[in-house]
Amino acid sequence: MKYLQSISETVYLTAGNVSRYRRIMRIFYNEYEKMHFQLYKEDVLELLIMYPEFEDYTIDQLKNDLDSLVGWKNLTPIQDPKRVYTIADYKNKQFRYSMSEYAVEIERLTVRLENLFMESGSLSTNLFIRINEALDLSEEIKKKPLKNINEWWRNLQEDFKRLNQNYQDYLREFYSGRADKILKSVDFILHKDLFITYLKDFIQELQMNSIKIEATLKRVAGLMEENILELVIKSELEIPHPTSEHQDSLESNIRENIWGKWRSLRNWFISYDNRPSESSQVLEITNEVIRKIIQNAALIVQLQNWGISRKDDYKKFITLFLQCENLNEAHKLSAHVFGVQNIKHFKVNGERSTDSINSSTYDEDPMEYTLKPHCRAYRPRVDKEGFENKSMEKLAQRMVYLKQVEEDKKMVMKYIKDNRLEIAAIDDCISETTRTTLLRWISAANTTSTKKGRTEYGQEYRLVKKKDICTLKCKDGDLVMPAYIFEFEETRHE
Repeated sequence: MKYLQSISETVYLTAGNVSRYRRIMRIFYNEYEKMHFQLYKEDVLELLIMYPEFEDYTIDQLKNDLDSLVGWKNLTPIQDPKRVYTIADYKNKQFRYSMSEYAVEIERLTVRLENLFMESGSLSTNLFIRINEALDLSEEIKKKPLKNINEWWRNLQEDFKRLNQNYQDYLREFYSGRADKILKSVDFILHKDLFITYLKDFIQELQMNSIKIEATLKRVAGLMEENILELVIKSELEIPHPTSEHQDSLESNIRENIWGKWRSLRNWFISYDNRPSESSQVLEITNEVIRKIIQNAALIVQLQNWGISRKDDYKKFITLFLQCENLNEAHKLSAHVFGVQNIKHFKVNGERSTDSINSSTYDEDPMEYTLKPHCRAYRPRVDKEGFENKSMEKLAQRMVYLKQVEEDKKMVMKYIKDNRLEIAAIDDCISETTRTTLLRWISAANTTSTKKGRTEYGQEYRLVKKKDICTLKCKDGDLVMPAYIFEFEETRHE
């Protein structure tokens, strides 16, 4: 139960002077990110007075605030004997302050919470492929050194963690109050097909890949539980943990953690104890989201159709009014159709047949007014006219485009020598189009795990990233980038 006690390191988030404490901790965190782990109070004050609300802030106030943060275990004071020049300085105890581990994680959490609205989940299927490939390496990984086994295990768990978080964050958006309002809006009709296609593609990939991963897990389950997990535990124990306060129970905690992660991964794809697997539940939830989108779309269309059907009713009523033989019959039909009417006064600029203020509307001669719809989509009817034949202009534009494409191809191809294209070897000042083509090839290869891609000209290549940095000269400026190398496969002539 000692893990469920109150956490004193979070007190500064709700303390009385919360704005001061949070600003001080954010300064420590920003400097921590810059590898400045220890700060003097003078350094903190110099950074604080840069903010308008701290212009009158004194060193004594800062010292009191730092003492409070030390008392809450957010900061750790370290006495600096090098800065002691007098006995008075020694008594005053010049300290350097550093953030505790808890404080770093808490401040990191606050940064994530502040940017939570910018983060969005996605339903990427690349993680399924990477997890399956990692599990396939189980036979080979057991022969590797413990360091490689630990790295393999951490990569596998990181992919699994991202998979879990991504689908949870994405599907959570469909169950929020704001999403429910958007799904019922008319504007959503324009985007529903895109959402449905996106979700259906994810379902197909999930069904196909989950079956493969399930088969792989069943095949390597015995090897993992009998051999590899023990090697993973040994690799974790080889990593020194000098700050751990539970050295006696360290091995049992690591064992429990690793076995728990393995069971979570296995149960995500394989059913257990008559319970459906997590992947099957994701399929059901995704199908439910699709049904919800289609249902809302159908409801919106139904409401729109209801308005159209009322339009037909109005046409019928107008026909009945035209068939009335006298004004008295029209009054009766109006009372039947519209019920008790509220009096409305209309002011028009038309010429009246009489200037009397006591004459009734029905005593006046009828007037005609052209009414236009008030909807934004209304466009006045345009009389149909002939159209001009622009086939020659289109042909000329097409020839110019093809010529430009051919020139771009020649420009890129001239840098390929012996089936290799080295970015660092390009000495010419290339055009913006050539630079865009090279960057597009780099981006396409980096999105794959094999670092391979195919150009728009049908050439297959493998991207190699060197540690060196080069400068690509372009007509609109210089681009500093890694020295990539494209290795093209030899063209086969059949």
